[in-house]
Amino acid sequence: MEDYRKYLDPKVLNRLGHLDLKARLIVEGFVAGMHKSPHHGFSVEFAEHREYVPGDDIRHMDWKVYGRSDRYYIKQYEEETNFVAHLCLDSSESMTYRGASGVSKLEYGTYVAAALAYLIIRQQDAVGLQLFGKDVYRSLPPASHASHLKLLLNALTTLETPKKTDIGRLLHDVAERTKRRGIVVLISDLFDDPKNVLLGLRHLRHRAHDVIVLHVLDDDEIRFPFEKMTLFEGLEDQPDLLADPRALRKAYLQEFEGFLTGVRKACLENNVDYTVLNTSQNLDVALSAFLATRAGARR
Repeated sequence: MEDYRKYLDPKVLNRLGHLDLKARLIVEGFVAGMHKSPHHGFSVEFAEHREYVPGDDIRHMDWKVYGRSDRYYIKQYEEETNFVAHLCLDSSESMTYRGASGVSKLEYGTYVAAALAYLIIRQQDAVGLQLFGKDVYRSLPPASHASHLKLLLNALTTLETPKKTDIGRLLHDVAERTKRRGIVVLISDLFDDPKNVLLGLRHLRHRAHDVIVLHVLDDDEIRFPFEKMTLFEGLEDQPDLLADPRALRKAYLQEFEGFLTGVRKACLENNVDYTVLNTSQNLDVALSAFLATRAGARR
């Protein structure tokens, strides 16, 4: 078996071509390293039919219905109809930061979103996508057929980078428009008003959604390794700052740790699964963290 782990380094993935290839390598590399897959296919309890779409598994074709109607229908089972995921990717300007890892937070978040979409559709569940800054500028409703994956991946390769973000607005929008209970995955650096983000998370939980926050951060933001006089570029309408980082490090790290602690506490209090993703981490770490929170939410 080919060792896919070599492809899980974000820097290696960044040099590869198509996003569908990256998504496949991430997922297959992750699965290859597991002793037992946590994924589940169709359950044995039949729920309903839906019309066949090219790419569907023909093992689930209902040939009796075809014989009566001369049309192709797939049997949907209870597990397929119960799992609906909504991936929400923040593509605002702060997500474009690229540190020593060589991969921006947005690129990393895109790989995570693509891998999750690939994985969810591979196990015959439905997934939708919200791309947002201050507003949602691209929205794809959930679907589970193979052709839908191409639409999702195409959307992830044509991202906009709005200067500002409004995470709270996005979460409220998803909560209002999504009537069916599902899993909402927020992929963001969370650089926004914490109170507004918290209100959005509470709104989703009030609507009985399972919520997972994948907090994408650059290693520079976490460790603040700068030594020499540095011009820090302001993003999302913040001013540039020329400063000696050694004089700022202690205060910065205290402030940043307070920010992380506040986010973790808010998520814990609202039963929201929370994971920090460092852009220097291999993608199997990111995928494992997501699946662990998902498994924990289902217990």
